[in-house]
Amino acid sequence: MKEMHLLSVTSHFVAPNTSPYCFPGKRRTPVCQIRTQVKILKALVPPLIALLLPLSPLNKTSGCLVLAETIEIERGGALFNQSCIGCHDGGGNIIQPGATLFSSDLERNGADAEEEIYRITYDGKGRMPGFGENCKPRGQCTFGPRLQEEEIRLLAKFVKIQADRGWPNP
Repeated sequence: MKEMHLLSVTSHFVAPNTSPYCFPGKRRTPVCQIRTQVKILKALVPPLIALLLPLSPLNKTSGCLVLAETIEIERGGALFNQSCIGCHDGGGNIIQPGATLFSSDLERNGADAEEEIYRITYDGKGRMPGFGENCKPRGQCTFGPRLQEEEIRLLAKFVKIQADRGWPNP
C-alpha cells in the first residue's frame, strides 16, 4: 500500500515519487529532516507575513485613524463652503482685509490656535458674526443657521490645517 505524506511544518515530508533520502543511496537523517523543515518554513513565512500584516490590529487602527481624520477634514471643508466661503473664499476676507485666515494674519490677530479659531467662530469678533448655538449678544450673531459645537470644532480644525498649508485648493 502506498504511503500518504502530508506537508506540515513539524512532520516528516517526502514528496510523492521521490527518494526518502537526502542524497541518493543514503538514509534520511534527522539533520536532513530538519533541513527540509527549514526550507518549508522559509518558503511559507514570507507569504504568511504578507497575508497577516494587513490584518494586524496596529495597521487597522492607524488606517482607521487616517480615514477618520480625512473624513473630518472633508466635513470641515463642506461646512466652510456652506457657512464661511462668502467672506473667506480661499482664506481671504472680503470685508476686513487684515483679518484673513492666512497664518500670518491669524498669528498677528492672536487667533493661530485651533481653540481660538473655535471661539471666534462660535461667538464672533469685530465684524464677523458668531455662528454658535448659544451666541450672545444677539446683534453679534449670525442671522443664518447656527452651527453645533462639533461642527464649529470641525470648521476650526479645517481652517487651522488650511492656514498651515497656505490655503491650497481643497
